[in-house]
Amino acid sequence: MYEKELHDVLIGEGADLAGFCCLKDVKNAPFPYAVSVAYKLSDSVLKTIDGAPSKMYFQHYRTVNTKLDLIALRAVKFIEKKGFQAFPVAASQSVAGRFYGYFPHKTAAVLSGLGYIGRNCLLITPEYGSKVRLATVLTDMPLSPLSPLKEFDCGGCLACVAACPAGAISGKTPSLSGTREDFFDAEKCSDFMKTFKDVGRGAVCGLCIKACPKNKL
Repeated sequence: MYEKELHDVLIGEGADLAGFCCLKDVKNAPFPYAVSVAYKLSDSVLKTIDGAPSKMYFQHYRTVNTKLDLIALRAVKFIEKKGFQAFPVAASQSVAGRFYGYFPHKTAAVLSGLGYIGRNCLLITPEYGSKVRLATVLTDMPLSPLSPLKEFDCGGCLACVAACPAGAISGKTPSLSGTREDFFDAEKCSDFMKTFKDVGRGAVCGLCIKACPKNKL
């Protein structure tokens, strides 16, 4: 009922991809539905990642997160004006002392049909590969997916495993029914990024994105 109008609003605000899903089968989901929004990262900025994180990527990463948060706020306004509840989950968020956020963006994105989780523990979309950032809005507005679920399509590729200097990517095939620790060590990834103090506080790596052949850089 609301999907097309909301989708048009989100794309109009600058989202590159937008989708919707029901969370009834997601354990401990705080709301029954979700809006998933993706924003494509700049190819030119990603090319500045050359064997190590770059200041340009770090700055771009933060700017894109801010843009996603603003798009999510626009979704909240739309939903609340229709008489429903809406809770924006920040593009970059984590609970203190943990490596998880309030709600996993990739879960909403996969269930919305935007893409699948690759071996690099990133969402991989048909349109942009893994060079996207995500935000989520949780809601009680009834929303149905606009696209079918995407099949895992990494094949036998292990480029991200070879590219990860932290050894955080196991190479195992991810699954929403499993746990992230089965195929990705977030603590190893975080510890490695902290060594790049010259890039900026909370530096982000991006080497697995740069290595992904789905990205066509």
